Amino acid sequence: MPPSVSVFGSAGFTGALAARLVLRHPSLELRAVTARSDVGRRLDELYPHHRVPFELEELELDRHADVDAAIVAYPHGAAAPLVAELRARGVRVVDLSADFRLHDPEVYARWYREHEAPDLLGDAVYGLPELYREQIRGAPLVANPGCYPTASLLALAPLARAGLIDDVIIDAKSGVSGAGRGLSDKTHFVAADENVNAYGVPRHRHIPEIEQELAALGADVRITFIPHLVPLDQGELVSCYVTASPVADLEALYEEAYAHEPFVELSSRPPGVRDVRETNICRISVHRDERAGRVIVFAAIDNLWKGAASQAVQNLNLMLGLPEQEGIGPTASEVREAVR
Repeated sequence: MPPSVSVFGSAGFTGALAARLVLRHPSLELRAVTARSDVGRRLDELYPHHRVPFELEELELDRHADVDAAIVAYPHGAAAPLVAELRARGVRVVDLSADFRLHDPEVYARWYREHEAPDLLGDAVYGLPELYREQIRGAPLVANPGCYPTASLLALAPLARAGLIDDVIIDAKSGVSGAGRGLSDKTHFVAADENVNAYGVPRHRHIPEIEQELAALGADVRITFIPHLVPLDQGELVSCYVTASPVADLEALYEEAYAHEPFVELSSRPPGVRDVRETNICRISVHRDERAGRVIVFAAIDNLWKGAASQAVQNLNLMLGLPEQEGIGPTASEVREAVR
């Protein structure tokens, strides 16, 4: 029997996509989809393009937690109690919220709220496979990274590991789906169309997550991170401006870091969000600004895929001992092999 999976919070954009990927996965069985809204509606009625013929059910742990693994797509704060219940029943969990990304509960409290399950923080592995692949294998609880940290950390990791980052400014842009399904003043079509807005200035909640992981890589720096909302439905581009120590061969540094990564693609030209739409690929381009003495790194991802749902399935594959790329192709490595 294939491993069984429930997706909790399937009425939202990322939960619905996660359900679609699990349903079509050749080695997983989608057991149930639950929601806190739209209970009783079929998911293929709510999102016809995902073609998931399951009814959204109200959460009943005795039924829905009788699975091997779960993807939890709840907002921060609401996710932690459910994750704790699932872990108490022995269910492996990929959590899409911010509740288990930060290691220190005091830091979490400063940026979010009091933590609802601090005892589980020590069990959680940060779910960026390119950095923590071996720790994710067999892990009981994986904290799926935020979409902005995914792109930012993949853009900066080679420089951070080499001890080259002195300072960094991250200029990030995302489509309106990154704000979730609920409409707000800034994500309403009339406000977002033909417009660009910065938000979360100067204290966006992804700052401590990015700084935590850069420090773990050897770059203990304070970043400037400014996200912008752009009039796209999905897609994300980060532009990182790095004051860096001299490096002899910048391109070789990135090629060595990502030569064997299935879902990282290097490009000589700055990427666009269409380059990676509906894939699990992060497309990166690195450039040296000799005049200003900076390194400029661009990274593009699909915020709903590599930034959330497909990365969750990538983590689930590792946790369950399945091929990492299964159910979320194509891979960048397959493309590289095809052109050789």
